[in-house]
Amino acid sequence: MLWIMRFSGFFSAAMVLIVLSPSLQSFPPAEAIRSSHIDGYLRFPGQISTVDSPKRFSFRKAPAFSNADQCSRSGGKEMTVCDPSLVHIAITLDVEYLRGSIAAVHSILQHSLCPENIFFHFLVSETDLEVLIRATFPQLKFKVYFFDPEIVRPLISTSVRQALEQPLNYARNYLADILEPCVRRVVYLDSDLVVVDDVSKLWSTALGPRTIGAPEYCHANFTKYFTDRFWSDERFSGAFNGRRPCYFNTGVMVIDLVKWRRFGFTRRIERWMEIQKYGRIYELGSLPPFLLVFAGHVAPIEHRWNQHGLGGDNVKGSCRDLHPGPVSLLHWSGSGKPWLRLDSNRPCPLDSLWAPYDLYRPSP
Repeated sequence: MLWIMRFSGFFSAAMVLIVLSPSLQSFPPAEAIRSSHIDGYLRFPGQISTVDSPKRFSFRKAPAFSNADQCSRSGGKEMTVCDPSLVHIAITLDVEYLRGSIAAVHSILQHSLCPENIFFHFLVSETDLEVLIRATFPQLKFKVYFFDPEIVRPLISTSVRQALEQPLNYARNYLADILEPCVRRVVYLDSDLVVVDDVSKLWSTALGPRTIGAPEYCHANFTKYFTDRFWSDERFSGAFNGRRPCYFNTGVMVIDLVKWRRFGFTRRIERWMEIQKYGRIYELGSLPPFLLVFAGHVAPIEHRWNQHGLGGDNVKGSCRDLHPGPVSLLHWSGSGKPWLRLDSNRPCPLDSLWAPYDLYRPSP
């Protein structure tokens, strides 16, 4: 019986791969514009080495991806970060999840109609990975920003998983402060996902009067994200009065940075984190403060843009299936990561959908 269940799981993954196969084709390689930078509002500490990372990690060089004929051009001039034709993507670079981040970037470029018009904003806090990124993606437009862990460390509370306590998980709270003022909108993406559609479709999602957009899941049990103390105290639970709060995953968000800056949402999130330090009102990491500030005020995005939970549950790391419906983004949120399961020869069926974007080259 067990072998039947396993065969069924792998057959399901194979069918998904067949369905997705038209979008798994790369655009013809060609020379693209190189525009990598390392200066930002938060400077790198002097003790960080700029050559250590390539010695520790090795990735194959990605092919060059070029724009289709219908893409907007910069008139022969090199694009700057303020160019209005750019699509802005923010991703963290962390040593533990670096392999996932590289795969995410690769997937975005491969499925983009206008890959030369994508600008990546990489947030780091442990080491300088700019050299490695440039070697792996020679034509990539990107900028690296150092996020000082001490900015948020005093606000972080213990969580159900130690990984959720890492300061870089909270860098998304500060994007409006870190990125240039001319960047008016950004797509924030986690490091454990791949995009199998043109990311510009997600980027161009209409937010209306809302500050952020994300796939919402209103069938989820919203109460479980907060403690009994939270729900029994009107000072806290009253934050949701007049709202219909729904769960949303903060690993995939479209953010209007103009509105964020105008209404000071960073400080609002920090206030809830301060309350948490003096009396536990939630158990998870960076998600609950986002829910407290935005749940019920989120521009809904199609679920195809966050097929999340593929990493399995947080206890056993069990395998998961896709949610019903079309797929534009596969997200291995949860405790299991596809690169770890593949390396251990114990993959889940859907991990085979992540593998084509993996550029990691193990040391001989």
